[in-house]
Amino acid sequence: MIPPRTKRFLTRLLPFGLIWLFAGWVFLLIEHAATAGIDTLPSTVIQMDWRIFVVASFAVTVAGFFTGYLELRFLDPWLGHLHFARRLFLKLMAYAGIFSFVILVTFPVAASLEMGTSILGREVWVRYLDYLTSITHLSTGVQLGASLLLSLFYAEISEFMGQNVLNNFFTGRYHRPVEEDRVFMFLDMKSSTTIAEQLGHQRYFHLLKAYYDCFSEAIIDHGGEIYQYVGDEIILSWPYRQGQKDNRPLDCFFAMRDSLRSKALWFKQSFGVVPAFKAGIHLGRVTTGEIGMIKKEILFSGDVLNATARIQGLCNSYGVDLLLSEEMLQQVKLTPADQVKRLGEATLRGRSASAHLFTVQRTVPEASRVTSRWIPAVALL
Repeated sequence: MIPPRTKRFLTRLLPFGLIWLFAGWVFLLIEHAATAGIDTLPSTVIQMDWRIFVVASFAVTVAGFFTGYLELRFLDPWLGHLHFARRLFLKLMAYAGIFSFVILVTFPVAASLEMGTSILGREVWVRYLDYLTSITHLSTGVQLGASLLLSLFYAEISEFMGQNVLNNFFTGRYHRPVEEDRVFMFLDMKSSTTIAEQLGHQRYFHLLKAYYDCFSEAIIDHGGEIYQYVGDEIILSWPYRQGQKDNRPLDCFFAMRDSLRSKALWFKQSFGVVPAFKAGIHLGRVTTGEIGMIKKEILFSGDVLNATARIQGLCNSYGVDLLLSEEMLQQVKLTPADQVKRLGEATLRGRSASAHLFTVQRTVPEASRVTSRWIPAVALL
């Protein structure tokens, strides 16, 4: 089974290759249509045949994947903290080098195939130098630039909306409402109002961004989907299959807790406070579908969301950081480090039936207590 982190990376990488391939086909089709039937063509134009089509398709796909890898692994992490104009300029410089490399490789190969000669032949490289000063070179640059802009635009929108949300829009999965079983976690910062008053709005916002940064790896590693950010509250979701044990939500909670605790010293030094959180976890059936005319989004609708919010809201009453419903606890395979405590029944506001609530405590690994040379991305702004 592919680890969630690797699966997420491959899912983000795949659109780069596909976008570059489809864009390449469009430009090849346009160029072929524009030059078909013309007896005399400039020497810089390569006549299309099936071999050149295959080579060109392969080349642009590889270029797309290489661009995506460079973007996701290096450029975006390194330059993400810069303002847009500077980030764009530096990326353009990097990709200009990539484009030059792509042209350096693909044009001589295609020219040698068309001319039926060795790629090392003098006539191939004379033609290449002619190409660099031709309108064909400019056309190729426009093609590569368009492919780059499309792939970067997709990547930016995907990160803004969420990878799964954008994929579901394109595939039309939720164009018609569907029913599905899901696990939800409502996670809320403790004493957020007091902290906001203490820090002021701007510093509190920076703390909130760093606070969310702490959870990113845990959410990715445990396959969580961020449904919504609501102020200092995060709503996470997991698809659920009946009859299968699912430890991901519980493991995700403790991984987020340990991550936040390991960075306590940094928060104390940077903001004078150490944030903490509480969470409620529940599962049930929801109706999922696209909603909205002016702004579309994918909406989960069902009693399980209200119940989970109410469960999370009872954490303070019971003096615990985590509450699980009985239905959720039955689907978890507990570890020897987990200690379960039954807290009794509670009537959730808006529901006639009472809920049986439990909390779970897990021994904190000693390594997770080590604080913190960590610097979140927001601190680099």
